[in-house]
Amino acid sequence: MRPANTTILLFLIITILSCKPKVVAPVPVEPTPSARQLEWQKLEYYAFIHFNMNTFTDMEWGLGGERPEQFNPTNLDTRQWARVAKEAGMKAIIITAKHHDGFCLWPTKTTEHSIKNSPYKNGEGDIIKELSEACKEYGLKFGVYLSPWDRNNEHYGDAKYVSIFHEQLRELLTNYGPIFEVWFDGANGGSGYYGGANETRKIDNKTYYQWDKAVNIVRELQPNAVIFSDGGPDIRWVGNENGKANATNWSIMRRDEIYPGWPRYKELRGGHEDGTHWLPAEADVSIRPGWYYHASEDHQVKTLEELIDIYYKSVGRNASLLLNLPVDKRGLIHQLDQQQLMLLRTQLDKDFAEDLAINAKIKASNVRGESENFDVPNVIDQNTETYWATDDAVTSAELLFTFKKPTTVNRILLQEYIPLGQRIQEFTVAVFVNNKWKSVAKETTIGYKRILRFEAVEASKVRVSIKKAKGAITLSKVALYKAPNLLVLPKVTRNKQGEVAMHIQDRAIEVYYTLDGSKPTTSGINYTAPFMVKNPTVLQYVSVNTETGEKTEVKKIQLEYTKQKWIIDRVTSGGKAAAKIIDNDPNTFWSSDKNINKTQEVMINLGEELIIKGFTYTPMQARFPYGLITNYTFLVSTDGKNWKKTSQGEFGNIVNNRIKQEVVFAPTKAKWIKLIANKTAGESKETTIGEIGVILN
Repeated sequence: MRPANTTILLFLIITILSCKPKVVAPVPVEPTPSARQLEWQKLEYYAFIHFNMNTFTDMEWGLGGERPEQFNPTNLDTRQWARVAKEAGMKAIIITAKHHDGFCLWPTKTTEHSIKNSPYKNGEGDIIKELSEACKEYGLKFGVYLSPWDRNNEHYGDAKYVSIFHEQLRELLTNYGPIFEVWFDGANGGSGYYGGANETRKIDNKTYYQWDKAVNIVRELQPNAVIFSDGGPDIRWVGNENGKANATNWSIMRRDEIYPGWPRYKELRGGHEDGTHWLPAEADVSIRPGWYYHASEDHQVKTLEELIDIYYKSVGRNASLLLNLPVDKRGLIHQLDQQQLMLLRTQLDKDFAEDLAINAKIKASNVRGESENFDVPNVIDQNTETYWATDDAVTSAELLFTFKKPTTVNRILLQEYIPLGQRIQEFTVAVFVNNKWKSVAKETTIGYKRILRFEAVEASKVRVSIKKAKGAITLSKVALYKAPNLLVLPKVTRNKQGEVAMHIQDRAIEVYYTLDGSKPTTSGINYTAPFMVKNPTVLQYVSVNTETGEKTEVKKIQLEYTKQKWIIDRVTSGGKAAAKIIDNDPNTFWSSDKNINKTQEVMINLGEELIIKGFTYTPMQARFPYGLITNYTFLVSTDGKNWKKTSQGEFGNIVNNRIKQEVVFAPTKAKWIKLIANKTAGESKETTIGEIGVILN
């Protein structure tokens, strides 16, 4: 071919290629997130710090009449808070700058009910400043909680308080550097101190606080901060305080219908498929039963199993996780809370250690315009700004991952490209095992992030099928993992008849136990089904990872004499719930009737004559305890008429340490027992009992 002809041919080829239409991105499916919302979504997991006057009054909601001098931490260290959060894998901290009682953690000019009149640093302290600086040091973002409700302020309920509230907001957003989130609580109006009036005040929570002005203050002073409340305007409450979103969770809602205290709060758990505004969910939960520190809850810090479940049902369900850490009276995050946080961090690191999808061959049933800009490698390139997309007319499609050899998987993580909106309405996941397709998930929404757990399978292929979407499909990430077995001790329960059951989440974990005093080993009894234990026995058990041989520590518990024959003969009051005293479930409880000015007693028929040498009392374990017995008398009888006092005394520190109390006395015959509550904790006239048991000779 002549050189001139070659040149012409090349020119024609280049011209034809250059004329090929450019493949454009899908049109957004409205509503879509703002820039500030997109930045917030990336945080995923961060800390709530509840530390305020309530910490020192042992309350959850203070009344407002507390004195500033009651606030007196002895060893406060905000750097410890930031360090713990950082080591736990959290990205930010939000602090209760002012809770409902009105006490301010910064030296505000708006009220005398603040840290400036407390003993802390002789009134020169500023915990908001200290924490903001600690967050900066540890590379964490910083946010503030400001309660609109103020049970201390005398002007609450009139226009002057609203100005005070707005000024407090201005102070917090002006003096402490960048703020990533402003948190407004939905609790509004009610009884309080109110400058000494001690009355109930009600407000219209839709209009009273002049929310439009409050929002404008945030936008003016901290334009990058997101605003949290029941209905946003930027992020929403998840509709519960257990840290879990619904499996179907839309990041959009009909926002104009929502207001603080909205009665249809259950809709917040899943959003609205036809939402008008981008309003993603934040799932808040405390690592303990209460939001504030109470020594009585030291034995109730959430287990690793509980925390893992919360993570997968918040972050793994298209929500962010705001995990509360109640700072104690010293001014430190308690060591028990730290321990569980680190266990969670370690387990999450293991669960997501290796992305198995990276080494798989990926094929899609459709690629938008056959363009490499929207091709399947984008879902594994670790770049959140790239994504696989389909043609506009294609709203159902498949991704097929083929491994070089059968690979064990039990987790899948998916992310939509949310700058273009949330689209996917229905999807399934299947694995190819032994030349057959097996379904492992049939789900609805994905959103910013969805993580699914399923039983481990050795698969040669994994198929993700998008069944229905609002528009062209956009997925920015698909990852596959093999999370290790969750090695934890089982939860042990025993009913009134004496049947013992051991509950373990991960089926690959085996439990071995003994009843003869020896330590359990893998050559001993393997738990497979509930078993009966009627007599007092020491149960020892251990969990074993069948894949690695790893073991937990050996746990030892004392099983009491079975209550199968026991009958409640009489209680002074509250008879309807009396059976809960002997149901062998410490999480249920009996309560006497309200406003009974009479010493409460419980009489139990043991059903047979026994020789006992003591008794046990388990206080109620509910979040808001009341009526705990502090002083008691215990009596026994062989005929139900003539009684012998075996012991009388005090359950020391039971308010701060609600564990089972054991009282031992000289062995004696008994067919009936009686517990008299001589005194109970607090001002409540009620008496409560979680469980009563006996110790045999």
